[in-house]
Amino acid sequence: MTDESLLITNAQICNEGRVAAGDVLVRRGRIEMIAREIPAGRVDRIIDARGRYLLPGFIDDQVHFREPGLTHKGDIATESAAAVAGGITSFMDMPNTIPNVTSRAVLNDKFRLARGRSRANFSFYFGGANDNLDEIRALQPGDCCGVKIFMGASTGNMLVDDPVTLERIFADCPLLIATHCEDTPTIKANEERFREQYGEDVPFSAHPLIRSEEACYKSTVLATSLAKRHGTRLHVLHLTTAKELELFEPGPLDGKRITAEVCVHMLHFDDRDYAAKGAFIKCNPAIKTQADRAALLQGLRDGRLAVVATDHAPHTLAEKGEKYFKAPSGLPLVQHALLMMLEHVHDGTLPLELVVEKTSHRVADLFGIRDRGYIREGYFADLVLVDHRRPTVVRREDVLSKCGWSPFEGDTFRSAIEMTIVNGTVAYENGQVTEAVAGQRLVCGDRS
Repeated sequence: MTDESLLITNAQICNEGRVAAGDVLVRRGRIEMIAREIPAGRVDRIIDARGRYLLPGFIDDQVHFREPGLTHKGDIATESAAAVAGGITSFMDMPNTIPNVTSRAVLNDKFRLARGRSRANFSFYFGGANDNLDEIRALQPGDCCGVKIFMGASTGNMLVDDPVTLERIFADCPLLIATHCEDTPTIKANEERFREQYGEDVPFSAHPLIRSEEACYKSTVLATSLAKRHGTRLHVLHLTTAKELELFEPGPLDGKRITAEVCVHMLHFDDRDYAAKGAFIKCNPAIKTQADRAALLQGLRDGRLAVVATDHAPHTLAEKGEKYFKAPSGLPLVQHALLMMLEHVHDGTLPLELVVEKTSHRVADLFGIRDRGYIREGYFADLVLVDHRRPTVVRREDVLSKCGWSPFEGDTFRSAIEMTIVNGTVAYENGQVTEAVAGQRLVCGDRS
């Protein structure tokens, strides 16, 4: 946080379901005043936002920044830089690092790693395993953003496939449970079927058939049924199919104990893109059909999908150059995620107000994040200035993720991120990440 005061003038402020012209005064890291016009007075800097939208920062509830243990792919410093360049002001990082975050000691170590190095605000998930139920039970609200359960294939010791343990975690977990839902036996059977046909040269177009609708649905049914039985606060990550949407209720977030999300690339790509993109869009769960993509967009509109995330998961170009079974799943997304969502605004498929709701407001509400996710007086100044009329061309040399590539290279987005402010500090401006490292630990768990 900085003591510098900022006055943002002439902005089109998109917040809480409306767009209105106005000024925003920032002091000591927080929003001090919002008004149609604020006299300049004594401020350190005036930012003329005429013709641009001012949005609350994107809060990304699902990233893999790879630290500790996998830092050849990415780390907290590099990936948070890419995040603020993309308008993401807060993130929640997954526990499948090395070591896995399956003890409170490792969790606390990870928080220490982020202090003074993250350009965006941060929290971390605790990881469920078959053998750490006592550690889960000992967690307290506010310790972290939630407990991640891999109910599908995972790395290391993080696949929870013991039915008794799974039942107890859902019964006893004191925090929100976030699940990756894919049924491992179904996936393994599909893999063998395709291996028999193609050997090791399975085409990447087979990925959504291997990581199939059936595999996703079966696991999501299990997660939601466990949550209903135990009254668990459940958040199902990265839905990919129309069929899974049937398991979730439409309407507002208020009062829901079971929620779901969609990721930006599931709204952007479909299975027709494997022919050109191959391993570069291989991810788990898999990008599915055009019909699924359309259904997911509708799920955002009707409330079955509460929030939007990235599942940012970088790998090196060399790793992505392997054949199907060896090429790892995941792609770097934080730098272009908000731009991807703004494409839907340009296309008329989603209004800007809904994009802001699903990337900021509802994420803060869902995770009980204190004083963030809205443009409100007294809240932290996590803000993004967007030029909706200036295009962004994606070039490899501009990619800030350590992996050094993007699945969008050569593409043009119709908007540009002009400025990102984190805790009242300018973190990104006019194509450059600043020297400021202003990220703070998120205070989560305020949701009743």
